[in-house]
Amino acid sequence: MKRFTTAVVAGLLLLAAAACTAEPDDDGETPGPAPTWPAQKPGERWQPRPGTPWQWQLTGKLDTSVDVPVYDVDGFNTTKEEVAALRRDGRRTICYISTGAWEDFRPDAADFPAPLLGKGNGWKGERWLDIRRTADLEPLMAKRFDMCRDKGFDAVEPDNMDAYRNDSGFPLTADDQLAYNRLIARLAHDRGMAVGLKNDLDQIPQLVGDYDFAVNEQCAEFDECETLTPFIKAGKAVFHAEYKLPTTRFCKQSKRLQLSSLQKKLDLDAWRRAC
Repeated sequence: MKRFTTAVVAGLLLLAAAACTAEPDDDGETPGPAPTWPAQKPGERWQPRPGTPWQWQLTGKLDTSVDVPVYDVDGFNTTKEEVAALRRDGRRTICYISTGAWEDFRPDAADFPAPLLGKGNGWKGERWLDIRRTADLEPLMAKRFDMCRDKGFDAVEPDNMDAYRNDSGFPLTADDQLAYNRLIARLAHDRGMAVGLKNDLDQIPQLVGDYDFAVNEQCAEFDECETLTPFIKAGKAVFHAEYKLPTTRFCKQSKRLQLSSLQKKLDLDAWRRAC
């Protein structure tokens, strides 16, 4: 997530607090049952198709009652048993992990050497990572991806993947970001998991072949959704969320572009309103 200025965050929090709970979705229809996914051949990765419905929940008690085929949940806080229960219900699961920023509240925070840590990214307890230092970062991220694999996740959502476009405290270039993002994709693929490109819109043309789907925040608010079409054209899902805009402002475009779109509250709890 991590793309808001302080002023925008304050505004979004006020808007989110005023939002009302909505299930079933706005059209009044109850979502259909989760599909039975076809068996994968050995060595095959899951690759979600355009328009696949999803749920994104990173905070609060996990609500497994949302009848959609894909759940994107926090990799550290979600247990192996919860992942297994979702899979028994026919859900695919995505492991949310921050790969571009350090978080002081994670159990492995002390494993990150001080020279890796840059400026704050606008979120309490978080700082950008020096993604050029791959010799230090690769084993740390590999350990996190091992955790996702061992818990039974199908895929990874690596967050904070556009440090070069932010005031990170490091002189990062587009080439630095491309190299790091490809490393992250390889770490997921080496473990048999799919991986989603988080935001980083400018590098989609170079990275669409390395990633199995995309995760985007606020492309409608910033008039950027058209830039995600390379994933759709490649037959890969784009999981998209808006915070400030109501569904009436973006769902028509989302359906035309075949995006998997949600309205969410900023804290990404269980509340959702789908297109």
